[in-house]
Amino acid sequence: MNVLIADDEKQMLSILRAYFEKEGFQVDTAGDGQAALNLFYEKVYDLVILDWMMQKGNGIATCREMKEKRDTKILLLTAKSEVEDEIIALEAGADDYLRKPFHPRVLIARAKRLVRSNQQWKYGDITINFEAKKIYRKDVDLMATRIEFELVKCLATHKGQILSRKQLLDRVWGLDYIGEERTVDTHIRRVREKVGEYWIKTHRGIGYSWEDNHE
Repeated sequence: MNVLIADDEKQMLSILRAYFEKEGFQVDTAGDGQAALNLFYEKVYDLVILDWMMQKGNGIATCREMKEKRDTKILLLTAKSEVEDEIIALEAGADDYLRKPFHPRVLIARAKRLVRSNQQWKYGDITINFEAKKIYRKDVDLMATRIEFELVKCLATHKGQILSRKQLLDRVWGLDYIGEERTVDTHIRRVREKVGEYWIKTHRGIGYSWEDNHE
């Protein structure tokens, strides 16, 4: 799962990165709101954690803009303790709110709860269940193989982004895979037979992307 953590305290970022990576998350960090937005527009995240008080775009403004673009889970961190502040955070679109100081394990628990609530994505008649590692079309299990599921997962979590054959091989088959890049084309063809032709777009000479034209 991909998580973006934005905080202007470098030591805090370092500590949180270590905890989240230990739990198996893929972590990106940003030192201010603008840097967080730049990453947000480049990559799809399962969870974004924002500190309220940051330079170049505070957590509230950043949260509000992110929620206007995508329904990504967002957790706000703050030293503020007034009830009114919590209301402001929730009205800005935050899915959860945690007051400082806190133990990183508490944040991890909150993060896992939020991510679990977002374990199923729907695209038209296609449902991707990340927990069950299954793909459904019109509620019918497509009996996707492990590679087919991981291929769809990789493309869907980078929706709209072109991934080359090499990138797909590294992320789906693994960095130690030894084989032809054309094996990606074979599996893409099989996936299209199951999910439909229109979800995966071919970019000749470049790679593939997941496109949701039903939005």
